[in-house]
Amino acid sequence: MKNLKPIIISSVLSAFLSVFAYRMLEQPKEVIVREPLVARYANTQQPAPGISNDAIPQYPSAAPTDFTDAAAKVTSGVVNISAIQGTGGLNFLRGGSLGASSGSGVILSADGYIVTNNHVVEDADEFHVTMSDKREFEAELIGSDPSTDLALLKIKAENLSYLSFGNSDSVRVGEWVLAVGNPFNLESTVTAGIVSAKGRSIDILEGQDRIESFIQTDAAVNPGNSGGALVNTQGALVGINTAIITRSGRYEGYSFAVPANLAKKVISDLKEFGMVQRGLMGVFIDEVDSKRAKELNLEAVEGVYITRVTVGGGADEAGLKKGDVIVGINGVKTSSLPEMQEQVGRFRPGNTLEIEFIRKGEHQKTFITLKNKSNNTTLMHARDKAFLREIGFDLRELTRNEEKQMEGLQGIKVVSIYKFSKVESSNMEPGFIITKLGETDVYGVEQFVRLLKIQSGKVVIEGRYTDPKEPYYYSFELDVE
Repeated sequence: MKNLKPIIISSVLSAFLSVFAYRMLEQPKEVIVREPLVARYANTQQPAPGISNDAIPQYPSAAPTDFTDAAAKVTSGVVNISAIQGTGGLNFLRGGSLGASSGSGVILSADGYIVTNNHVVEDADEFHVTMSDKREFEAELIGSDPSTDLALLKIKAENLSYLSFGNSDSVRVGEWVLAVGNPFNLESTVTAGIVSAKGRSIDILEGQDRIESFIQTDAAVNPGNSGGALVNTQGALVGINTAIITRSGRYEGYSFAVPANLAKKVISDLKEFGMVQRGLMGVFIDEVDSKRAKELNLEAVEGVYITRVTVGGGADEAGLKKGDVIVGINGVKTSSLPEMQEQVGRFRPGNTLEIEFIRKGEHQKTFITLKNKSNNTTLMHARDKAFLREIGFDLRELTRNEEKQMEGLQGIKVVSIYKFSKVESSNMEPGFIITKLGETDVYGVEQFVRLLKIQSGKVVIEGRYTDPKEPYYYSFELDVE
């Protein structure tokens, strides 16, 4: 018996050490969370008045109960993103802080474009991407948009697996969806749930231009899954997972995704221009509540109420007025403010939208040409905007009224001038209308930037203020590499 005791102890220790070593060496596995679904029956149509449900044929629900095909299709296209802050050279050596954040991202093309959330990469200097097969890449930030919480990264790679955009407009409340992420220390996670609501605003983004029209789901999304994919059961990308509502800091049943149709436009802008080309209608708006609906004799408590119209803006030129209620854009019903913002957010300055609105109880239609913040239709690249800011001013095209005041002269208007800049040193003032750069006539912002970029040495600008008959001249030194 004494001889058996050491043997038993040795066996137990050996088993414990074997299990411990296996746990240490085991690689993380793909995690797929499936929700059980009991077979049910669903109506294929609503009963007509006076007809009971018993008179309507019953059919098995077509909702899928197995998500393995969709999961296998999309997991290789979702990556982990590590964003490191404070790596800017001597800054860290001189006492600067070093921080990091982690999230997920979705590969959008075979050559390495990746979408994620702005809050994942915000204020970071260095970006690392880890693929589902453990390959690692350094990434470049192409651009970001805080107003939709989206950002675009690029890695140098070829023949990557990627996800294709689906149509988020066709997503229906009650439809099954999968939330796919690649959080730290896990290869990938896939959870399933249903669409709980659309057009949700949760007041999480900042800024006047923010667009919150989220797809709400009950698919589990936890920290580290931000920037991951929301896909339908065919594996098409219908949203970018962005936020959760929680008291504990963990998932509690409410997760929100940026709709794919909005994300597609934002990503296209970031890829082409490095910044989002935000189209504005030129209106101040508010929700329609029951009190306002009653005052306006509306048939339903829905739509977007115009509280003010910007002079010279797209809405003003289209004839919209304070008190009008917008109920549709391009044939799409806009029952709430978030729904309207999402529809407008899909278009650029210069695009024309068909607007359905109610005025004094009558439904009417008009067409609005969207403009940018400077109240014109110019599309500007992020590099050009940064170039003008470095020199010292913001510019825009002339309005129709300003063109009339110029009595046939073409030009562009100086909107603002930055302190301690080259332009400020020339004593130029906001409101100045530039008509010439040197001996060349100026007719647009894009053309002016092209001309300015090839100048070197003393630059002479000619223009007018309110009196088109009296020219003014300003000059400053410019060295362009």
